[in-house]
Amino acid sequence: MQYTKLGNTDIEVSKLCVGCMSFGKAGTMHDWTLDEKETESTVKYALDLGINFFDTANGYSAGTSEEYLGKAIRNNVARDKVVIASKVYFNEGRLSRNAIMREIDGSLKRLGTDYLDLYIIHRFDYDTPIEETMQALNDLVKAGKVRAIGASAMYGYQFYNMQIAAKENGWTQFSAMENHYNLLYREDERELIPICKQMGVSLMPYSPLAAGHLARATWERNSLRGKTDRVAQGKYDRMEKYDMQIVTRVNELAQKYNCKMSQIAIAWQWAKGIASPIIGATKAKYFDDAVGAFYVMLTAEDIVYLEEPYVPHPIVGAIDKNPPQGTMLLDEKK
Repeated sequence: MQYTKLGNTDIEVSKLCVGCMSFGKAGTMHDWTLDEKETESTVKYALDLGINFFDTANGYSAGTSEEYLGKAIRNNVARDKVVIASKVYFNEGRLSRNAIMREIDGSLKRLGTDYLDLYIIHRFDYDTPIEETMQALNDLVKAGKVRAIGASAMYGYQFYNMQIAAKENGWTQFSAMENHYNLLYREDERELIPICKQMGVSLMPYSPLAAGHLARATWERNSLRGKTDRVAQGKYDRMEKYDMQIVTRVNELAQKYNCKMSQIAIAWQWAKGIASPIIGATKAKYFDDAVGAFYVMLTAEDIVYLEEPYVPHPIVGAIDKNPPQGTMLLDEKK
């Protein structure tokens, strides 16, 4: 395993992160999530590979993702040997001070810990003043409940404005950005990613394999998740005819290097300066595949070949307004 520092902090994270949306009581959010026993087995497997970074959220599977993750960690590793991230936004009050103070306590209780290493705002809140949100997050750091803060999918100008508000007031600034980024979706290369790099913010993208499309040569899905994940379908299906050109090239390079397609996709992320792509695995073998990507060295020509067919995509991730209260799944295919 390889490790890197999170932003300008002293928090050391593995260069692969376990996406915990895969954990939780099935049917509370998705139909394909892992139960408590399967979650613990998956967490233990990741730990044995040297992965120390786990990313969950207060709303994943009605809080059961945090519960299952917390129990699995307590049963298998010392708390100070892992880096736990959780999120706030898809809740009553979104990013208001009252909501943040309430939700952090709920997350800590479900996880069974007295602090988070990284607390991420899940989206931009159009109803709450930026200063209110940033001061509340800063107060969590001062109180010792949070070591560092991060943001998730939003527009570049929004992230920049939040960082500047924190800087001007002497508050804690964001150290990490969890955005939507992969070979099939590169819209954040225009604004958000350059801003993050300018500000020394670590990138930890979700969906690095584009819901599995970068891990197989055909577009069709045969797994339970593939058949029932309406969010993934909403994110990717409309651009299939364009994106299959990229999928084909990933497959060609995988054959050239005698490796898995997923390893090409992950190696591309590291080549682009990504700190820790989030792997939302439901099977242990997917972590083996991800670790194998460390042995894949793409050339500059390979990078150009993979990126060449890309065309502009509709925005998926950043939102133009707050969704109705109670919404948990965005981009869902109806």
